[in-house]
Amino acid sequence: MEIDRRIRDVGRLFAAVSFSLSVSFAQSPGSVDKVLTKVADVPMPGPAVRFDYQTFDPSSGRLYIAHMNADQLVVFDTSKRQVLANLDGFKRVHGVTVAPEIHRLYASVTGDHQVAAVDTETLKVVGTTGPVTYPDGLAYAPKQNKVFVSDEHGWVDAVIDAGSNKLITNIPLGGGAGNTVYDPVSGQILVAVHGLNLLAIIDPTTNQIISRVPLAGIKNPHGISLDTASRIAFVAGEENHSLAMVDLTTMKILSTYQVGDDPDVLAYDPGLKRLYVSAESGTVTIFQSNGKSLTLLGSFDMPHAHTVSVDPKTHLVYFPLENVDGHPLLRIMRPIDQK
Repeated sequence: MEIDRRIRDVGRLFAAVSFSLSVSFAQSPGSVDKVLTKVADVPMPGPAVRFDYQTFDPSSGRLYIAHMNADQLVVFDTSKRQVLANLDGFKRVHGVTVAPEIHRLYASVTGDHQVAAVDTETLKVVGTTGPVTYPDGLAYAPKQNKVFVSDEHGWVDAVIDAGSNKLITNIPLGGGAGNTVYDPVSGQILVAVHGLNLLAIIDPTTNQIISRVPLAGIKNPHGISLDTASRIAFVAGEENHSLAMVDLTTMKILSTYQVGDDPDVLAYDPGLKRLYVSAESGTVTIFQSNGKSLTLLGSFDMPHAHTVSVDPKTHLVYFPLENVDGHPLLRIMRPIDQK
């Protein structure tokens, strides 16, 4: 999958040559001309190469960004809008997730088939776990003190004991592992499963799949984001540019939508009830949620904007962009109806 994505990126690079720094918003029936405005472009360290997942820690105001093809983790202070550190040695880092309860950051060091544990106070690696065939998405279950890892090519969700940094078990999924997330309300782990086109629900205490939710109309589900208050999961199908809205109470699909080609990372703002869907194609689609359905607010194209994060307090939206005028940068945007 990584090779396929890089091949597609070559074609997109040529399309990006004519890219203007101004953001052009797509028109569609019932949508608005603009939903976001640029606040700042902050230079990022390292070469102009691909970023991947990022995770925001509300307790510290830090944004941790995987600079995948630079083999680096960027630590960004959102209040000061500056890079605090740029950590080397994370070969082809994909996923990142923070566990503030234990002062840990976990990163998928995919090139070494490992997961690294980083102390968020010292920013030093304190342990590694493996082997994991192709570690990607990560989720931390605080009550069980376990890290769940999407092994995309191994067709399992790997389970790590966070106390000992030991691999406990591998949970067979029957298909490729998309993103893995933790639901703080149910205390369960949710995993998107490629091929089978379903959502696997895992009990983190027993490390067992307790239910499987079919995702009709979604091909190769990958990205997941949660509206925990409304008990909704948003799941993106990367193969058919689709998005499902899943009721976590009934475990039924409420509705499906079309998004940009090859959707990758999703971010949900619970305060504004807005969902951001970033695609490998560079298309970002923005929806307003009423808890049971979504309304399209707009979409825009920004090269390599396939990863997105949102600060639920300030409502600022973060897009790491690998190459703007030959340099990587972090684009910070805000909804136009917010000061």
